[in-house]
Amino acid sequence: MRLHTIVLATAAVLLAACSSDSSEKGGARTPPPLSTTATPGTGSPGEPRRIAAGLKVPWAIAFLPGGDALVTERDSANLVRVTPSGEWEQVGKVPGVEPGGEGGLMGVAVSPAYATDRLIYLYYTAASDNRVVRATFDGRLGTPQPIVTGIPKGFNHNGGRLEFGPDKMLYITTGEVGDEGLSQDKDSLGGKILRVTPDGKPAPGNPFGNRVWTYGHRNVQGLAWDDRGRLFATEFGQNRFDEINLIEKGKNYGWPDVEGVGGRDGFTDPLLTWSTGEASPSGLAYAGGSLWVAALRGERVWQVPLDDGRTGRPAARYNSEYGRVRAAVRAPDGSVWIATSNHDGRGEPGRDDDRILSIPVR
Repeated sequence: MRLHTIVLATAAVLLAACSSDSSEKGGARTPPPLSTTATPGTGSPGEPRRIAAGLKVPWAIAFLPGGDALVTERDSANLVRVTPSGEWEQVGKVPGVEPGGEGGLMGVAVSPAYATDRLIYLYYTAASDNRVVRATFDGRLGTPQPIVTGIPKGFNHNGGRLEFGPDKMLYITTGEVGDEGLSQDKDSLGGKILRVTPDGKPAPGNPFGNRVWTYGHRNVQGLAWDDRGRLFATEFGQNRFDEINLIEKGKNYGWPDVEGVGGRDGFTDPLLTWSTGEASPSGLAYAGGSLWVAALRGERVWQVPLDDGRTGRPAARYNSEYGRVRAAVRAPDGSVWIATSNHDGRGEPGRDDDRILSIPVR
């Protein structure tokens, strides 16, 4: 297992790493690994159990009360319902989705008040933008209504994760779609983590009076809270370093001025970095005292122990066993569900792909 390796990538590697260009961003280095001797919950996971197979580019997973999951398929715009025992069926096709490149039907979240409002939330690429909609779901998908529009769209770097936080606000990750200047523009929705109310308005307490919670991001695709309510995010690097960040109100995470650790005033350094060949981190879950990171190009799941908000030494799990891994989410039973992404145009799909698997967390 290679840990915290500084690698200068070749041109071929750069193309595979979801880079928008080959220019270097200055001053990056990797943080030293932290000891895990006192870190709880760092036991090896069990053997994954296959939940479902035969899906096409499943992008996100969100659980309904009762334990069934809603799964988005990026390129087909299908919404699929999956049971813990492995049955699945299409329960809707989201209108207005225009897939292309890394865009399509992406994030899904279930309302914290689902028992009374029956609402779900979806993030997708439309004709002119990326947007968030909400719709009723009572076995079948109702008519989606836009609540956040005008998120920049592009061939790459569309963000797309939706998660409700402990504060019952909706958090939305967006990419800079290759236009690096958007990340530092606090009036743009690109290259940000947004925080909105359930009807899409800027949430109370936001730092800039708009929907922006944090800025200076390149392409965030994973969000997870630990049991103390701290928010962590995965972020794609360009040439050198992918990241895990501790997300705090109003902070600037450096892109495009810094990739990885810069040690520069005004920017927030990541907790942990990998070389881009080891990760391309997408979905993120917290369970059993660790963060679980779905790695696309790295074709593995990274287990990252947490000790009072600090990251310990990461361990690579299931290296190259399942191909590209896109989604990771904690299930109601405490396991972690992951979804492969081998049909996304960059993988090598097997006969059963794409799959959803359940990882027992010890």
